[in-house]
Amino acid sequence: MEMNMVYVYILYSVVADRYYVGQTSNLEERVSRHNQGGSKYTKFGIPWKLVYKEGFETRSEAMKREKKLKSSKNREHLRRVIHSSRNELSN
Repeated sequence: MEMNMVYVYILYSVVADRYYVGQTSNLEERVSRHNQGGSKYTKFGIPWKLVYKEGFETRSEAMKREKKLKSSKNREHLRRVIHSSRNELSN
């Protein structure tokens, strides 16, 4: 993982049956904070599983992608993004 990369990520909660889309420059630390209840938007869905990530060279690019994913508000669209991804995630 390169230090200068900014990641857009999608988390999934089995408990809440919800997806969460976010962006960060420190993916491991951010997912950990979500699972420790460090975000008011995700504290009720713990545990969250990282199901998608996409790296960008600038925060501006990542923010545009995050906004696009969030604007769809369509679970099927997020599922298609996740399933068509060629990213390999460590679990």
